[in-house]
Amino acid sequence: MESTGNYWQNLYVELIKHGIEVTLANGKFTKNIKGKKTDVKDARWIQKLHSIGLLTSSFLPDETTEKLRTYCRQRQNMLTLAAEASHKMQKYLKILNFRLDVVVRDICGLTGMAIISDICKGNLDPEKLSEHRHGNCRKSKEENAKALKGNNREDYLFGLKQELESYQFYQKKIAECDKQIGMFLKTQINTDPDKKKLKTSDKTHKRINKNALKGIDLNQASYQYFGGVDLMSIEGMSHATILSIISEIGPEGFHKFETAKHFTSWLRLAPNNKVSGGKLLSSKTPKGSNRLKIALRNAANAIGNLKDTHLSNFFNRVCYRKGRTVAVSATARKLAVILWNMVVKQILYKPPTDYLFLDEKRKLGIVKRIRKQIDKFALTNEDLGLVTD
Repeated sequence: MESTGNYWQNLYVELIKHGIEVTLANGKFTKNIKGKKTDVKDARWIQKLHSIGLLTSSFLPDETTEKLRTYCRQRQNMLTLAAEASHKMQKYLKILNFRLDVVVRDICGLTGMAIISDICKGNLDPEKLSEHRHGNCRKSKEENAKALKGNNREDYLFGLKQELESYQFYQKKIAECDKQIGMFLKTQINTDPDKKKLKTSDKTHKRINKNALKGIDLNQASYQYFGGVDLMSIEGMSHATILSIISEIGPEGFHKFETAKHFTSWLRLAPNNKVSGGKLLSSKTPKGSNRLKIALRNAANAIGNLKDTHLSNFFNRVCYRKGRTVAVSATARKLAVILWNMVVKQILYKPPTDYLFLDEKRKLGIVKRIRKQIDKFALTNEDLGLVTD
């Protein structure tokens, strides 16, 4: 069966119910030669390709993971819409000359929402608006009042009120999604006595984003869900990344890939080597909109901002030679390999302590680059501070 939009899903479910093994093929691999295109000819062509073993089945998660994926994707859609509403609120505030973005870090925080709500009610006095300032705000009350001297354009105030109501509506829907996801995860964990007994002793000190899943300890839940695998031990992993891993592939999905190379290839993170005449023409990773790939790339980008860790040093080495874009892809692939080994082979992630000089060859390479820079700029011992009295 060819995967085209959502049309295949109902038929696929019915065929599986009746015990028929279905091979869901990617539409890119079923293209016919140029000519008259009809549904009958397409069906015959797909049947011919399958009969000679040229079609491989696409990855499909199990039913449990698919349900969780639906909840999480709906939550992500609500987060996107809420972000759009907040951007439009900020736009209307700037047009009205309320420079709330200057005095607060997040206009959707406690101080920002209190001020916006007051503006929408018609309270435009800067002194009264500045009274909503939270004690943790860096800007003083006087600075807040100075930045909140706006105008009372009726049309812009109407638009601001509409966007505020939209933002509050989406936040309510996000809370409902959080509750549903939390209940679903707890149900899956409680049905397995072995998973229920697992408790992680390691507490994460990573910063929790305001958009993180609320009402459940995702660190503990993921540890139990994956049968004692602590994914938070990997540097750069956030709660959003963990949630994407749980919902997009699940613990059973990792086992459907024979090796870590198969897993990275499915994620479109493996190099696509194009060789002709014994010469490598291109090795770019193929294009793909895999949501787990995007989550791992975001985690890899965050790793690039860390200091003195195994993965951040790997990121910096690749970035120095190939640029940040390539470094993000390479680090995302490395994360995928680590995840597969942790879940499938139950190997704990322990970064090497001597990651700066893992082997003599790398050490010699560093020395060579340093000497090259010294020769390039004609540096002397005095410039380097190596002269001793």
